[in-house]
Amino acid sequence: MPEIALDEETIERLDRLRVDEESYDEIVSELINIYETEERTLFRGGSP
Repeated sequence: MPEIALDEETIERLDRLRVDEESYDEIVSELINIYETEERTLFRGGSP
């Protein structure tokens, strides 16, 4: 898996989203899933 460097502000924002000591990997995966779901919803909503 690639390594990604995050700035301090991004880390602070992720820390505010953490629930029950979630790992950063879990948070990022959840955010990606949300993004992909919204993208599919927008794509379907735009179809005639």
